[in-house]
Amino acid sequence: MKFVRPEEECGIFGVYNHPEAANLTYLGLYALQHRGQESCGIVSSDGMYLHSHKSMGLVADVFEDEEIFRTLPGKSAIGHVRYSTTGSSVSKNVQPIIVDYSRGSIAVAHNGNIVNAQMIKDELEAWGSIFQTTMDTEIIVHLLAMSKANSLLDRITEALVRVEGAYCLLFLSETQMVAVRDPNGFRPLCLGKRGDSYVVASESCALDLLEAQFVREIEPGEVVVIDKDGVNSFFPFKKVNPTPCIFEFIYFARPDSYIFGKNVYMVRKELGRQLARENKIEADIVIPVPDSGVPAALGYAQESGIRFEFGLMRNHYIGRTFIEPQQSIRHFGVKIKLNPVKDIIKGKRVIVIDDSIVRGTTSRKIVKMIRSAGAAEVHTLISAPPTDYPCYYGIDTPTRKELISSSHTIEEIRKYVTADSLGYLSVEGMMKAVGTGNTDFCRACFSGDYPVEFPIRLPEAQLGLFNKE
Repeated sequence: MKFVRPEEECGIFGVYNHPEAANLTYLGLYALQHRGQESCGIVSSDGMYLHSHKSMGLVADVFEDEEIFRTLPGKSAIGHVRYSTTGSSVSKNVQPIIVDYSRGSIAVAHNGNIVNAQMIKDELEAWGSIFQTTMDTEIIVHLLAMSKANSLLDRITEALVRVEGAYCLLFLSETQMVAVRDPNGFRPLCLGKRGDSYVVASESCALDLLEAQFVREIEPGEVVVIDKDGVNSFFPFKKVNPTPCIFEFIYFARPDSYIFGKNVYMVRKELGRQLARENKIEADIVIPVPDSGVPAALGYAQESGIRFEFGLMRNHYIGRTFIEPQQSIRHFGVKIKLNPVKDIIKGKRVIVIDDSIVRGTTSRKIVKMIRSAGAAEVHTLISAPPTDYPCYYGIDTPTRKELISSSHTIEEIRKYVTADSLGYLSVEGMMKAVGTGNTDFCRACFSGDYPVEFPIRLPEAQLGLFNKE
């Protein structure tokens, strides 16, 4: 049973100049596990050679044997947790990618999605390039290897000038670690320091686990080179207006992370407060769909004065997918992951708060589950606007025809999920809650206005590289 939500994209983490670089990278990936539960890997450098261990599975499973870390020597390492956005879910697509070429060895970990990947891949194959994976990340390696520039910085810059879309990247050579964030700044990336060591992570929660100092966010369009000379920053790309992904606040980032200049937990609570201002409902209790709905539900409860309760309990020991044993019990559905607390719900008018409705199937099951626990009324509220469009910048959302709000009215969705009422947060309310200031956040999943266009506009069904379903 697949829990129907937008899926996380990927997480990257790197350490430079620490005697236990691989061990620290393992811990960093552990903190970023929410960004990808499909596969993971670590590449380390001992100053002369790169060493790699990667596989399908969760971080704790892939690195369960302590002996593995003996095969990852050196004072620098990068790591990656993955949920496939471009490329299928197979072992050959596990990152970081590591290759040998004429100037030595290079490893790369990527969070994002390159929208002109297919066009570049076709061009490279026409010139004789042979691809070992189906990931868009591999085109960066090919472009880098073809560069005639002398320094790693120049080779990376020359390669990335060709690509368009979303990318946070970590490169590791024998002697350098390089972090890059695309000019639009779609995905978060931050720089930290632990003693004499430098740390780069997708989210600040990974720095917290290592007790590393948060130095700053890596800026959109910035290339940070870390080597024996310290940290050096460059801005080699054409400057554009940054458009960080607003859905990172709504669902993807961990609540304790600091991204795009704000704490995620506080933003989500404010989303809930704004939701209460826009949707006034007479009810007895407010309950969240755990875990991502908790801060918004708290904010709603505080603003509305309606009592907050944990009316749904989540089973945290179920992985991203669950293999149902046999046809006869498949009706259990979402109950594998969530279970109502009947003594809290029975006889109550319940407001249930979630962060999104994708296809509507999960929301329908949740509403029916709450009713079966004895609720007098069930009102569903969503702490974001309707998701009408798919994301092509590193998040796995269904195709538009599968997004229920793209083809149904709110009233039609309410009837389908069987709620007594259904309300969404307005786009204006979302922007007010986030407190965007001068930042032009990407909200293409709500509006269809994509900040980076595709090289060729094709019907969605033909965008094979980008459709993941």
